[in-house]
Amino acid sequence: MKFKFCPLCGKKLEIRDSWDEGGVPYCSSDDMMFFDTPKPCAVIAVVKDDEILLLKQSYIFKNSKVLVSGYVGTNETVEDTVYREVKEETGIEIEEIKYLGSDFVKDKDLLMLTYMAKYKSGEINKSSEVEWIDWSKIEDALCEMSEDEVGKKVVKKVLKEIGYKGTKAFTCEISR
Repeated sequence: MKFKFCPLCGKKLEIRDSWDEGGVPYCSSDDMMFFDTPKPCAVIAVVKDDEILLLKQSYIFKNSKVLVSGYVGTNETVEDTVYREVKEETGIEIEEIKYLGSDFVKDKDLLMLTYMAKYKSGEINKSSEVEWIDWSKIEDALCEMSEDEVGKKVVKKVLKEIGYKGTKAFTCEISR
């Protein structure tokens, strides 16, 4: 978010030097700096044996499947978001979540915090925000996620985490 006006008093912000951060929007009335803040979002690769949970949400990508994802809510840890989003979008329970790293989507100002989780229990119960959801062979995931660059990076990390030694998972990338 790029602040132009103080969210506390509404006064137009001025730029003030913040030492190592450079020029930062500042409100002299409230004596407060307002740093640009990206929107944190969790991306979760849910794994069950040799399968991974993939979704179809055309408002994200028209021709690509994606991983479970969602925005981190106010007063919520990223880990809380991971459990909540998986439950809300899929109806299943997960366990053993593991942080895999982060990515930044500049044009959308998104900080993508990526996780891997193991399926624990439950049947898939698709939420209304999801068009399609099902388990896919993890070896096929990269080919099914043609438009989702962040998701593909997460799947590659998952393949590394599970000690994948095959080559089939990378077929789509080799053929480009």
